[in-house]
Amino acid sequence: MEQLPAEAILKTHTYGDHPGNPKKVQTTLAGQAILECPLLNKGTAFSKKEREDFHLCSLLPYEVNSLDEQIDRLQGQYDDLKRPILKNVLMQNIHDQNETLFYKFIIKNIETILPIIYTPTEGEYIESYSHVFHRPRGIYLNYPEADELEHVLLDGALQNGISPENVDVIVVSDSEAILGIGDQGVGGIAISVAKLVLYTAMAGINPARVLPVVLDVGTNNDKLLEDPLYLGWRHERIRGEKYDNFVDSFVSCVRNHFPRAFLHWEDFGVKNARRLLVRYQQEMPTFNDDIQGTGAVALACIMSALKLKEEHMSDQIIVIFGSGTAGMGIADQLRSYLETKDDMSPEEAARKIWCIDKEGLLVQGMDDLSSQQLRYARTEEDVEGWEGRQLLDVVQNIKPTILIGCSTVPGAFTQEVVQAMAANCEYPIIFPLSNPTRLHEAKPADLFEWTDGKVFVATGSPFDPVEYNGETYEIAECNNSFVFPGIGLGCVVSQARHCTDPMVFAAARAISECSPSTISKERTLSLLPDIKDAREVSLKVAAAVARKAIELGEADEIEGDLEDVVRAYMWEPEYADYELLV
Repeated sequence: MEQLPAEAILKTHTYGDHPGNPKKVQTTLAGQAILECPLLNKGTAFSKKEREDFHLCSLLPYEVNSLDEQIDRLQGQYDDLKRPILKNVLMQNIHDQNETLFYKFIIKNIETILPIIYTPTEGEYIESYSHVFHRPRGIYLNYPEADELEHVLLDGALQNGISPENVDVIVVSDSEAILGIGDQGVGGIAISVAKLVLYTAMAGINPARVLPVVLDVGTNNDKLLEDPLYLGWRHERIRGEKYDNFVDSFVSCVRNHFPRAFLHWEDFGVKNARRLLVRYQQEMPTFNDDIQGTGAVALACIMSALKLKEEHMSDQIIVIFGSGTAGMGIADQLRSYLETKDDMSPEEAARKIWCIDKEGLLVQGMDDLSSQQLRYARTEEDVEGWEGRQLLDVVQNIKPTILIGCSTVPGAFTQEVVQAMAANCEYPIIFPLSNPTRLHEAKPADLFEWTDGKVFVATGSPFDPVEYNGETYEIAECNNSFVFPGIGLGCVVSQARHCTDPMVFAAARAISECSPSTISKERTLSLLPDIKDAREVSLKVAAAVARKAIELGEADEIEGDLEDVVRAYMWEPEYADYELLV
């Protein structure tokens, strides 16, 4: 008997065969099976005819609902829950039942729901992943099964209803540095899922054309290793050649079998994040959100503030407090921008940036500095005569104009530090970016109080507007979700061969140009666009990225207006028509 190919056996529908919204979906699923497929399930919105055709009459209540009526029902369920983590769990349950309803609800409530489905609440869920686990989602690539990696990845795509050649975006994490809460082992699959939710909700990537992946290479989190319910590989993290070979096997499989895919690296540790990005970014369209995304959104906020101050980046003195993956990512993006925009040498641009870590200012000769950190390490001559090398000492000695926090040290931007900065800079730019909220370096209200209301603020988690001296100041949430969805969409639509720094800068510029403060020239307004406009902003970001890719020769010419081409690619959460294959 001739054996059928895996795709003929495992692929049960055509929902993700093309980008955007399918006109008609063919499927072999019926009865309980179609109700259990989140991409296809309409629940009570299946019409009477569909219920007959797909053998659902005995499985659903009599009444047929519209999608809007289902949204109303879900809204009531959601509003009745008071704790954020319970709202998060509800949304995960809906995600596992009905993806169209899930995304329609998110888009309708995007301003209030983002902190529930992403940072900070998602971090709480990830920390308890093995205890609250109820249904797998995504692909688990486990180091003890490294010999089966290619088979598992290809089989996993088909099990998720998608042919490898139709995958647009893959988000992968090894879970070593999750959301400011550190090594979370197998629980990192949830951050890959959450990122892809934002790709769909904010940029319209078809949810049937994405793959969340976790590389389970062990964990150094003793709490997880000692937890009898832990679901991941109970082993310390592999390092060195073994780790590199495992990652390389994964990337080789993506390159060989997923020709359209934009590969997004998420929450890798400081010793691997930059190294892996550099290793593979010349081979394929790939992007590290913690490095490039964090840097790009910080750059967008700085662009907005400098437009209001009528100053140039080349005139700024920058302090970055926290020299991990995010801090170094911001440093690298700002340095590269200075090189590109102001024609500085790498050394000259790096000297504009002062980086501080746990031991204080990065200085040559310190132990355990990564190659990335060494780029910003100062000489002993730079600090000659200083009494100390901590944050306050740095601020007092170099008189910075921009202060960025990525330290996860709560309250690190003290009144003394802020006022020392404000004494030498009339309108300081201060971004406490650590998240979740409990780890922020300063509260926006305090920053306004300590600077007589003259500060420009962006934060890493959501904060309410600040009332100061009769004015209301909007606080920009410097969230990567404004950046990576549009960059990914632009690379996918243009089929860019690489994702380069100038393409990322084009994204930052597009975001800044959409900000209320830039448009109105009013400093009480946000340095970033309103989150309710996320899809329209992502469209403009994607068009800017695609345009720059074409200009650089990284993508072929595209006929027609780029924004129209991008819009046609974007998926909208509406129910499709189905045809049963028998």
